[in-house]
Amino acid sequence: MLRLTDTQTKSVRELAPATPGRLTVYACGPTVYRDAHVGNLRTFLLSDLIRRTAESRSLRVHLVMNITDVGHLADDTSLDATGEDKLLAQARREDKSPFAIARFYEQGFHHDLALLNIRPADAYPRASEWIESMIGLISRLVDAGHAYVGGDGTVYFAAQSYEAYGGLSGNRLSDLRAGHREDAEALTAGKRFHADWALWKLAGTAREMVWDSPWGRGFPGWHIECSAMSLDLIGPVIDLHTGGIDLRFPHHEDERAQSNCAVGGGAGAEVVRHWVHGEHLLFEGRKMAKSTGNVVLLSDVVARGHDPLSLRLAFLSSRYRQQANLSWDAIAAADGLLMRWRTAVAAWAEHPSAALSGDYSAAVLDAFEDDLDTPRALQSLRRLEKDASVAEGTKFETFAWADALLGLDLARLVGQPVVAAALPAGAAELLDERAAARAGKDYAASDRLRDELATLGVAVKDTPAGQEWSVT
Repeated sequence: MLRLTDTQTKSVRELAPATPGRLTVYACGPTVYRDAHVGNLRTFLLSDLIRRTAESRSLRVHLVMNITDVGHLADDTSLDATGEDKLLAQARREDKSPFAIARFYEQGFHHDLALLNIRPADAYPRASEWIESMIGLISRLVDAGHAYVGGDGTVYFAAQSYEAYGGLSGNRLSDLRAGHREDAEALTAGKRFHADWALWKLAGTAREMVWDSPWGRGFPGWHIECSAMSLDLIGPVIDLHTGGIDLRFPHHEDERAQSNCAVGGGAGAEVVRHWVHGEHLLFEGRKMAKSTGNVVLLSDVVARGHDPLSLRLAFLSSRYRQQANLSWDAIAAADGLLMRWRTAVAAWAEHPSAALSGDYSAAVLDAFEDDLDTPRALQSLRRLEKDASVAEGTKFETFAWADALLGLDLARLVGQPVVAAALPAGAAELLDERAAARAGKDYAASDRLRDELATLGVAVKDTPAGQEWSVT
């Protein structure tokens, strides 16, 4: 059975579903105000690898990944409801509505996942469509004494009401600072305790993306979104929760407290049975950040002539729970290996069929089940490639079997383009109309046609070379 490092216990534990034969997974998805960079994509690959490994043992996987399209503050600990919101700031920069921005980058996100062979989740709940559920959850927390309306009208979670706070991140409430500003007194003006966090924030008159609530017109805090969507779509028992290591605190720690309190559990009750976090990705030895100009997108990889799946292979060359340092040389090397394996697989396919190698297939599966030790799995396949004692037909069958875990399209012929899914009826005409609209700089029509295509399940992304599409 699959064994994964559990963040809460800091140990490698067997992933045992609460319901035999069915694994439930909640994955923190993107905040759709910009394109996902390759570091984000490495994290999103994590749930796909878990899913493929679980399915190899005939587990039915139910995967939910949220879309944060409400946005949150650059400093989400701030009480200032007029503070800088990442999504709204991007909408102003691009002179578009915030929902247009959210849909544009959401479609780009799905496009990137498709290029990386990351299988779609079973549900992609949008935060903006879950407001009513969030309000209901906040009301339950208030009624249970785990939340209160502060002096500034904001609804806060009472951190001290949850005795097990800090069990995920190791942060004790007594050690948390009152804030990051010099004027800490002003920062905590509406709170009863400095470490309490906002569940619902009152909105200023100039703020967009606001909703009515029992506490006034406003918007949800970041952490309550995932609690509401995961509890609604999976339930009070979630086998596995994934995300990047940067979300461990405060996001996942706060989400854990909210969810556990919402289902009425005491200090020992846990909604999430297993927490798994992917580590940071450096690029050329530096953290990816817009401020340093060190942000690399999947489109940058493709623009350099590399197969997008070379990035996936480069990710597989390191463990998910270890910080990795990606480079253009590493991507180029992965691209070369990918082309070599595809050439070999095509050649082996011409030989008589034979049973797959039990020894090599067992080694690959054991590596995946051993806390996703993907580098060891790749090493086994390299040995198989060079093993002259193994028949070519066996090599073909074993590589083809392993590709269900790897997701590298190894049976695709070298030079063969990615085969796009068939367009729904009427979509081709809409794509032509949209291309003409953009050529004529009729951006209102272009946006309208994008929305029409989205309803047909076609995601469109604009690139310097023109529009690209994928069937979602």
